[in-house]
Amino acid sequence: MSSPWRRVTSLSREERVAVLNLCDRVELALGREAIDEGRRRTVVHGGVAQHWLHGDGALDGYALVTGVARPSVEQCGGGFDPALLARLLETYPEIDWWIRGAHDVAGCVTVRTLQFMRAALPVATTPPPPDATLRTFEPGVDDRAWIEQNNAAFADHPEQGAWSHADLAARLNEAWFDPSGFLLLEWRGRLVASCWTKVHELYAERYGEIYVVSVHPDFQHLHLGRVMVTQGLAALRRKGVATAVLFVDRSNEPARRLYGSLGFRVEREDRLVRFTRSGAHKVADGEGHASG
Repeated sequence: MSSPWRRVTSLSREERVAVLNLCDRVELALGREAIDEGRRRTVVHGGVAQHWLHGDGALDGYALVTGVARPSVEQCGGGFDPALLARLLETYPEIDWWIRGAHDVAGCVTVRTLQFMRAALPVATTPPPPDATLRTFEPGVDDRAWIEQNNAAFADHPEQGAWSHADLAARLNEAWFDPSGFLLLEWRGRLVASCWTKVHELYAERYGEIYVVSVHPDFQHLHLGRVMVTQGLAALRRKGVATAVLFVDRSNEPARRLYGSLGFRVEREDRLVRFTRSGAHKVADGEGHASG
């Protein structure tokens, strides 16, 4: 019997609505985002990608595959489906899969772990250096300088270190964007650090997020990370937000120490796990070792 998963490279209007409705239902059930923000943007704006749809009638499953050299997949809800994996491994020798939260998946190795952390507000703020200027981002004015500062800070990061003007423009045009929550620190004639925050307005618990925080390599080890995070949290608190969240790589010990000192606690761990075609039989037979 063939798998009920089917692949399309472009969603029809009806399919796009069905996928977004599915994501909304899953988010209501989980109390969190059903799929990564960037992938959801691909759906909303009709981007060309590898969309996988599940269900003979009403849509009851969705996954999006991105990348070519080593494709990665995320399923709506952050889970795992061995039937979809089998279909993908027919085409690709390796697949990376985002597993959100606690799922016992065999036949894979963990290549990256993100910790999702939460803290109550307010927290004590750390002031910027006396001769530094803390201000908000101005779209169309600060774009180039921020991209250069951010990409330098994340030069070795798999996602954050390659922002383009198109990447920034896409987010500045989102309904959630609010420049009052996008803070820049200028010091010694340069843009040296930033903290971009986001308010998740559509959840029962209206919470804020430290979306992107970065310090230029030339100005690291000067405690500017604490300055920017605490100032970003203060900006969220001024909007009436009582809880803040963020993601951090488990391998980033300095950042984890900073967030822990501000009251952030790990709520869940998300893993990027890798499957290979040679191990596909192990997944089917349940003989693989557990990741993590």
